[in-house]
Amino acid sequence: MRTIGLVVGGMRCRRCVREVTARLRDVSGVETVMADTGSSVVRVTGTMTVDDVLGAFRGLTYPVELLGELGNAADS
Repeated sequence: MRTIGLVVGGMRCRRCVREVTARLRDVSGVETVMADTGSSVVRVTGTMTVDDVLGAFRGLTYPVELLGELGNAADS
């Protein structure tokens, strides 16, 4: 398991959060998505790849900055 952090520019309202989280939940391997409109930070946890996570934003108008891996969860 891994956690990938992103800063999603322009994600300031509930509708934006719903749109971003819905796209990310459709990515293969994503287990959880946590978004904070105050900081515009999104944390995605699962077995997905960084490329797949970034690919979820294709076609959306939100600029995305990759924070990188925020730490690995222990494998069971």
